[in-house]
Amino acid sequence: MAISVERLVLPSQWSSNCYVVRASEQALEAAVVDPGGDLAPLNALLDGHGVNVAGILITHTDVDHILGVAELAEATSAEVWAPAGEVVALRTGQTRGGHLVRPHEPAHTIEDGDRITVAGIELEVAGVPGHSSGHVAFHADGALFSGDLLFEDSVGRVDFEGGDWSQLLDSIKRLLERFGPDTTVYPGHGGPTTLGRELATNPFLAELR
Repeated sequence: MAISVERLVLPSQWSSNCYVVRASEQALEAAVVDPGGDLAPLNALLDGHGVNVAGILITHTDVDHILGVAELAEATSAEVWAPAGEVVALRTGQTRGGHLVRPHEPAHTIEDGDRITVAGIELEVAGVPGHSSGHVAFHADGALFSGDLLFEDSVGRVDFEGGDWSQLLDSIKRLLERFGPDTTVYPGHGGPTTLGRELATNPFLAELR
């Protein structure tokens, strides 16, 4: 049975995606990926399904992906899984660009190659630096939560501290080799796509073709 993925754009100035991921549509526990804005729509969705948050997964620690982490963790007692290479921002509450968030000490730090189980879902962690130095993605059951590495017809910015164009392209190339073109990508902004579609049509990936 395929995992259930629901996308929310939580209210903020950045219009970032947040995902509620369950082992099935009937499952009553969820992993929440990148709660980066006002939690009201997320709480309404969870309450409507009668679903509890079993864990919070963070792809990277820019403000638009962690703004609601501390609040959600404290309200639900859910454990947080954060990328080891960027965990300082979450711990201190000081993110790239000088933005401030409520600090939180994650229960787990993760890096490339880790395998974790959250809400009954087995996920593989992939290190994907490029948009930021410690960025990770999460893969489960043909679904890839890519954060701000890759979008439909675009890619993440590399002009912030820790950004690197060569690393970004290499990260996308390695994802293709690791998970294959049919993998569904759930990005940090915009709608879903697949790795194969982006390789074929994304103007920023021409040199990978």
